[in-house]
Amino acid sequence: MSTPLTGTPLTVGNSRVKEARKLSRRPARSERRLFLADGPKAVEGALSVSGCVVEVFATADARHRYADLLGAADVVTTVDDRALASLSESVSPAGLVAVCRHLDVPLGGALSGSLVAICADVRDPGNAGTVIRTADAAGAGGVVLAGSSVDAYNPKTVRATVGSLFHLPVAVEADAAAAVAAAQAAGYTVLAADGAGDVDLFDADLTGPTAWLFGNEAWGLPAELAALADQRVAIPIHGRAESLNLATAAAVCLYASARAHRS
Repeated sequence: MSTPLTGTPLTVGNSRVKEARKLSRRPARSERRLFLADGPKAVEGALSVSGCVVEVFATADARHRYADLLGAADVVTTVDDRALASLSESVSPAGLVAVCRHLDVPLGGALSGSLVAICADVRDPGNAGTVIRTADAAGAGGVVLAGSSVDAYNPKTVRATVGSLFHLPVAVEADAAAAVAAAQAAGYTVLAADGAGDVDLFDADLTGPTAWLFGNEAWGLPAELAALADQRVAIPIHGRAESLNLATAAAVCLYASARAHRS
């Protein structure tokens, strides 16, 4: 099934490469229930999920360099550098891109463990991916991309997770209020990260099961959504900075909870 290493690599004009390249666009991803995972960490993570990887495209050099990793793949197809670059979002591609099946995690599947993150209307794929990666590092049980948040399978989102997309359940819920209600029904205290919050992060009780609610990069959480949270929590700013960006704020909040759960 794999293209032999000694064979002619597929080029940018090959029909299989063209079909894979279409997955950089959301309509194609949604229709085919497939997405691209770019780079060795993402490919390694995808291969750790049974049945996730359909095919791995690799340059001849990458097939040698990552031979042990690719040994877990059923189908590895050799492509030339230009074809690989057309599939990658990276300025300097590492030589590996996998075509993967959607993970299709239900909302309840992401409400796991004592800590979860709910991102409402987060539009930047780099931010969404970084929150997923940070949640993974902090030991969270799952992440929910809610409201009009960026597609979890956007290539830039996948790349920013550095494989964490495959380490913990990430669910999508179009109704952000429903995500909050589901978390509360599952026993989580929902804490809205809000610069105007009435509870200081370092005074908040973080010992119980917690779902952090994070809003849009530019305008934060809508008032009506923040009002649904059990508490609105502010990160104290001790210097002259106006605020923290979303990814940094999420890291501070998630690790504050992780510390409380382990103390």
